[in-house]
Amino acid sequence: MSLRVVTPGPSTLVQDAGRPGLAHLGVGPSGAFDRAALRQANRLLGNPEDAAVLETFGGLTLVAEGRHVVALAGSAGAVLVDGSPMSSGRAIVLREGSTLEVAAPAHGLRRTVAVAGGIAVPEVLGSRSRDTLAGLGPDPLAAGDQLPVGPAGRVPPHADVEPTPRSGDLEVRLVPGPRDDWFTPGALALLCRTGWRVSDRSDRIGVRLDGPPLERRRTDELPSEPVVRGSIQVTSSGLPVVLGPDHPVTGGYPVIAVVRDADVDLLAHVAPGRMVRFRRAGPARGA
Repeated sequence: MSLRVVTPGPSTLVQDAGRPGLAHLGVGPSGAFDRAALRQANRLLGNPEDAAVLETFGGLTLVAEGRHVVALAGSAGAVLVDGSPMSSGRAIVLREGSTLEVAAPAHGLRRTVAVAGGIAVPEVLGSRSRDTLAGLGPDPLAAGDQLPVGPAGRVPPHADVEPTPRSGDLEVRLVPGPRDDWFTPGALALLCRTGWRVSDRSDRIGVRLDGPPLERRRTDELPSEPVVRGSIQVTSSGLPVVLGPDHPVTGGYPVIAVVRDADVDLLAHVAPGRMVRFRRAGPARGA
């Protein structure tokens, strides 16, 4: 039982819940950029919530080698089975030989495609995720690939999920620190009142933002220290980068703030050219 890739789309990746807990080995967590969509799509199919899925920008065409049930979550867009439009956010049956076409999102950036039984490619260090920084895990999909599928369980009846709406600017919450004291007093305020444009150089390693430079109070070098997903590093140019799932385990740029974990997944759906705004959440450090 497998799915055959006809057209892979740009950089379609296999992703699951990642490789947490291996930072001491120099291995980052990786995993699905939109963890909520991973869980939602798998729940629709009765899979374990961490089963491997496909993370795609669209342009993906698959042929069912056997009968399969699939579901999509994340950003909304067209889905066709044998040329007929289907609804996202619910289980879709593919007969043997059926063709599934996943278009680019109408709004947002990434779509999550799950199959009952999960994508059963070999694990690397306990995960099937592709880490684009370290080069771990399965390569991006290519035409002609055969994607093995695990044994399917019972698909729950009549379940569906709403797509992640991402048609405009995005506001996310942040908590200052741990290195906000390396910046001038007005830098954090500037970070929060500016609309930051998403750069086309953004990827799974980090969402790069364009806008006014944030001024540092200290100009000495910061020893490399651990970083987490959602850390807002400020580069030597003064511009912020929000670290994504494939971030390095340590970094030498000061972290002015960290995006609340509940909001980090939303950054998976902000396309280049869109605006991101930050809102301070929780008490100020030392308050």
